[in-house]
Amino acid sequence: MNTLIVYAHPEPRSLNGSLKDVAVSTLEAAGHEVQVRDLYAMNWKAAVDAADFGGYATSPLRVVRSSGGAYDAGALTPDVTAEQEKLLWADTVIFQFPLWWYTMPAILKGWVDRVFSFHFAYGVGVHDETRHGERYGEGTLLGRRAILSVTVGGPQSHYTDRGINGPIEDLLFPIHHGILFYPGLEVLPPFVLYGADRISEDTFADAATRWKQRLLTLETTAPIAFRRQNFGDYEVPSLRLKEGLETAGRSGFSLHVRDQPPGR
Repeated sequence: MNTLIVYAHPEPRSLNGSLKDVAVSTLEAAGHEVQVRDLYAMNWKAAVDAADFGGYATSPLRVVRSSGGAYDAGALTPDVTAEQEKLLWADTVIFQFPLWWYTMPAILKGWVDRVFSFHFAYGVGVHDETRHGERYGEGTLLGRRAILSVTVGGPQSHYTDRGINGPIEDLLFPIHHGILFYPGLEVLPPFVLYGADRISEDTFADAATRWKQRLLTLETTAPIAFRRQNFGDYEVPSLRLKEGLETAGRSGFSLHVRDQPPGR
C-alpha cells in the first residue's frame, strides 16, 4: 500500500508530530511505502493567487477558469503538480492535523485550495440532465482511501450530540464530504484524540496503540457510507435527496449517509 501523509503542525515535537511518526514507523514496518508532506517544513504557500497559473491567469483573476486552463496545459506551478502526482501515487492518504477553530489549520486548507485544482479534483465528467459531473463518489481520486487523524483540545463530551461544540461528525463533515468524498476518495471513520493539551506519557502510549491498530486495518475498514451523487439517491439537476430515502429521525448532514450494515 502506498500511503501519503499530509501533516500540518508547526512544531515537530508536538502530539501531532508524534502521531505522524507512529504512522510512518507502523506502516513501514508492515511493508507499506510511505511519503510525508510536512507542510510547515516545506514552507507551503497557502494562498491562491495569479502566480499559480502563469500565463493562464485571467484578468481580472477568475480562479476556477485560470486553474483549469493551467491544469489542462500542464502549466500549474511545480509544487502543486508534485502534490497532485503524489495523490495519484497513493492508495491511502492520511491527514494529520489539530482541529483549530472547528477546522483544519490554514496551511492545510491552502494545500487543498491549490492542489485540488479545477479539472483535477473537480469540474470533471459529463454535466447533463442525468449527471452533474463525476463527484461525490466518482472523480479523479476514485479508488483511493483517506482518513483524518485529528487532535482536539476539549474532552470528548464536548463533541457529542448534546455537547457544546456539536457532534464531531458534523464538524468534520465539510472535510469528509466536501473535500475528500467530492473528488472520489473513500473516507474512513476518523481517528480523533480528545483532550490533546492534557495528554500524559501513559495516555499517549494508549492513544498510540489505538492509532497503530487503526493504521494496520486501513485496507479493510469500511468507509463512511456517503450517498453517491449519480447513483439514484438524488434528483438531477436539483441534487436534492429523493423523498422517502431518509431514515426516520435523521436530518441535516446525516441525511447524506446511508444506513450501514450491522457491525460496520
